Amino acid sequence: MNTSASVLTLFIAWALFLLVLMEVVRSLLVVSGATKSNEFKPDNANLSPFMQRLARAHANCIESFPIFGGLLVVAIAVGHTEITDPLAPWLMLARVAQSIIHLASLSVVAVNVRFSFFALQIAIAVHWAWALIAL
Repeated sequence: MNTSASVLTLFIAWALFLLVLMEVVRSLLVVSGATKSNEFKPDNANLSPFMQRLARAHANCIESFPIFGGLLVVAIAVGHTEITDPLAPWLMLARVAQSIIHLASLSVVAVNVRFSFFALQIAIAVHWAWALIAL
């Protein structure tokens, strides 16, 4: 498997990990009797601040997947992964860092650092899109 396909798979696995984590915690809340199974809000607004951040971190992955994942799929489909392979691991590292910081804190410093990792992902995506369009 080439680097782009590996990173695409890792991106999906990261979003899945965040989803599974959220559902494990939700299940524990139901089993413990802390929350009824029909009381969950999609954004976890009625749960702890951590659970709210977890819902947003997962949503961020899903929202950005059509762009980042889509560009990786295009590069794979047209056989030009030499465009995406060099920066794909950096995109993945930036995505994981953004999510972890999102889970850890909403302080001004954390939000600014988190945005920096997101901006890096955007820069990589713009570079890829430009290079793929130029083919």
